[in-house]
Amino acid sequence: MDSFTVIKGLHDSEKTQHLKDLYTFRRTQGMKDDVDRQYTLRVDVRANKHQIRQAVEELFPKVKVASVNTSRMNGKTKRARTRVAGRTSDWKKAVITLKEGEIELL
Repeated sequence: MDSFTVIKGLHDSEKTQHLKDLYTFRRTQGMKDDVDRQYTLRVDVRANKHQIRQAVEELFPKVKVASVNTSRMNGKTKRARTRVAGRTSDWKKAVITLKEGEIELL
């Protein structure tokens, strides 16, 4: 797969922004600093972790990926002005952690 087909875009919800703000507000010595180096991406459903890592390092040449965590997100049932319910498509979420000392992705 091509790098542009693997990565669909940045998935930055309001919840992730709130958690990042909470961690930076309550940071202590015992907490991890991984939150500053983590990014959530929406990727192709067929892509595996190795392809996601290669795509990120190819699209952003100055960045080295430390780990990739993925999860499949099921589509939701939606109903709009009819009795027949539709369904949104399934998608895959990837959480990218950058190596120590790397620059920010965005």
